[in-house]
Amino acid sequence: MEIRNKNVTLGIDIGSTTVKIAILDADHNILFSDYERHYANIRETLSSLLTKAYNQLGNLTLHPMITGSGGLTLANHLGVPFTQEVIAVATSLKELAPKTDVAIELGGEDAKIIYFEGGNVEQRMNGICAGGTGSFIDQMASLIQTDASGLNEYAKNYKSLYAIAARCGVFAKTDIQPLINEGATKEDLAASIFQAVVNQTISGLACGKPIRGHVAFLGGPLHFLSELKVAFIRTLNLDEEHIIDTDNSHLFAAIGSALNAKEEVAFTMEEMVNKLSSDIKMEFEVERMEPLFADKAAYEEFSERHSRHHVASADLASYKGKAFLGIDAGSTTTKIALVGEDGSLLYSFYSSNDGSPLKTAIRSLKEIYEQLPEDVHIVRSCSTGYGEALMKAFPDSRKLHLPRHKLRPRQSPRFPLSFSLTLRKTSKRLKSVCIFL
Repeated sequence: MEIRNKNVTLGIDIGSTTVKIAILDADHNILFSDYERHYANIRETLSSLLTKAYNQLGNLTLHPMITGSGGLTLANHLGVPFTQEVIAVATSLKELAPKTDVAIELGGEDAKIIYFEGGNVEQRMNGICAGGTGSFIDQMASLIQTDASGLNEYAKNYKSLYAIAARCGVFAKTDIQPLINEGATKEDLAASIFQAVVNQTISGLACGKPIRGHVAFLGGPLHFLSELKVAFIRTLNLDEEHIIDTDNSHLFAAIGSALNAKEEVAFTMEEMVNKLSSDIKMEFEVERMEPLFADKAAYEEFSERHSRHHVASADLASYKGKAFLGIDAGSTTTKIALVGEDGSLLYSFYSSNDGSPLKTAIRSLKEIYEQLPEDVHIVRSCSTGYGEALMKAFPDSRKLHLPRHKLRPRQSPRFPLSFSLTLRKTSKRLKSVCIFL
């Protein structure tokens, strides 16, 4: 295909997690486009995309424009104009979907609702927290041992929806982990995660303002995750007439920035790639806290002091007598300890529960009984943690179930309380316990 090397524009969208580019000809046809995660390597990712475009299209002269949350510093370094993302998206919609009344856009770490009313544009954006965005979906997917696309496949076959908070990833984990521990299906959890994103976007951004008319769905998550889009359509009760389906909906900010390119700024493709090969100096300084340890000697003194106290251990194979079993089925891990009558640790186990604390605990118990000598008898057991209810499924009438606050340190000859504060960090919480001596 012969390309007229005139009025070719390049739109670059540097998002929080991805880089998108779109190269348009004079008639606004897309000559080249691509979308890649940058994993915090923005310059290298953009250079790779432009190199692919160069190999495909040749050394075109381009009129570039940059947009996106991570684009301003790069724009200043490259000497390329910058446009606000809302302007870029609005330009794309006016060109490609002029009937749009409301646009919902989900990015990697932000979410937007854009209203178009009588020629006015109003944007509402969640840019402070990544709750209810692409990163949130990735994080939730990892809880059920899959990725975003796997989550989408699971959601296609859901039967029930659970209430899950999407305002914060920590709150969402607090809702999801007990459901996993109680045996909720991955299909129902996946659909519930998508529904949580929908609820967060509508309630947190629209704040009661109606989303009606023709609605467009933009951004990577809504482009690649069909069931997330279905959840929005279901919740907003949209019919086919009012759903704006557009090609390249994940590239609208890049296309819009290309449409806003300035004629007076032009570079060849080769010049753009060369500019990206030089170092980029960030134009801000990060305020840093004082280090925890002033020098290596301070760290070594701390380590030596804390290593003096540890749990006494003994060899299970040579032990004889009664033993006591403790199970902590936590939010993401399962911990098991077998203790002798003298308090010595005979066996310990720590593993990710992989979404099934019961199976993980059974695996450890099988290992214990394989190693257990004939002269050792487990006479008592106790479980705690999020998965405590599942641990009750074990057929052991001698089991004792206690809440965690009753299983904290107490005065004994084996564990003298010579400390006043203990910190405990788990996968979702940081706890401090003050001991008054």
